[in-house]
Amino acid sequence: MPKKATTNDRTKGDTDAARSVPTLREPRYSQSLERGLAVLRSFTREHRVLGISELADELGMSRSTTHRYVLTLSALGYLEQETSRKYRLSHRAADVGMSALRSNELYECARPCLEQLHKRTSCTSIVAVLDGSEIVCIDRVSGSHREKRKPSLALGVGSRLPVHCTAMGKLLLAYASEPERSILMSETNLTKHGPNAITSKRQLHKELEEMSANGLAISDSEFAAELCAIAAPVSDQAHNVIAAISIAEYGSITALRKLKPHLLAAADDLSRRLGQRRDNE
Repeated sequence: MPKKATTNDRTKGDTDAARSVPTLREPRYSQSLERGLAVLRSFTREHRVLGISELADELGMSRSTTHRYVLTLSALGYLEQETSRKYRLSHRAADVGMSALRSNELYECARPCLEQLHKRTSCTSIVAVLDGSEIVCIDRVSGSHREKRKPSLALGVGSRLPVHCTAMGKLLLAYASEPERSILMSETNLTKHGPNAITSKRQLHKELEEMSANGLAISDSEFAAELCAIAAPVSDQAHNVIAAISIAEYGSITALRKLKPHLLAAADDLSRRLGQRRDNE
């Protein structure tokens, strides 16, 4: 049984809430649910289609056990089988993630800020948060028609991008606590996406130190050739950086830098909206 909390540790309400959360040591913890969710998490941007053998190897389970979980998830509509007899996430699984994002206060507050930023700059405007060694797109307003035809800017809500070669990713790494940053740096694979992508952790660490000092991040042909972006931090009431807001376009980073005042104004506006929302709750 978990150690009982004393009144000196937390309030009675907090104690009751803590007791209601199952832990690995409690009989209420469901290993079957854990395994089912692990199957769903195995599908990533790099591994969108997986077979039973691949899933079993990834999760360290037998093929028969893995097959049982996959069949259950398929019957419930969260996985769908392809003609290759392999599986992919279904729209129902995507709906769960989308619902989580759209119930986030950041999503609700970001839209008007992004629309205004796009109106002032004509650039693709994005808000994202840090999730491990990736960033997750919370919302995005598209830029010009020319940019929409470029696959690297074809982002949607829930899209994931690497941290080391994106302006938003590098900015959020720069503002992470030193222990968290060290862990994330050790987990980050410095894949060379664009011609100018950083492939040295020493170089990345040096750039992160500079970013935390000047409060702005740039990406110049790091994620894709000719794709430039600048990002600014979004803070909560306690002045903790919780997200990044960015503008991106194909062309010159020099031209994009001239739009910095609009980006900083949008970051301040979004931070203010988040603070006002908390005050009203």
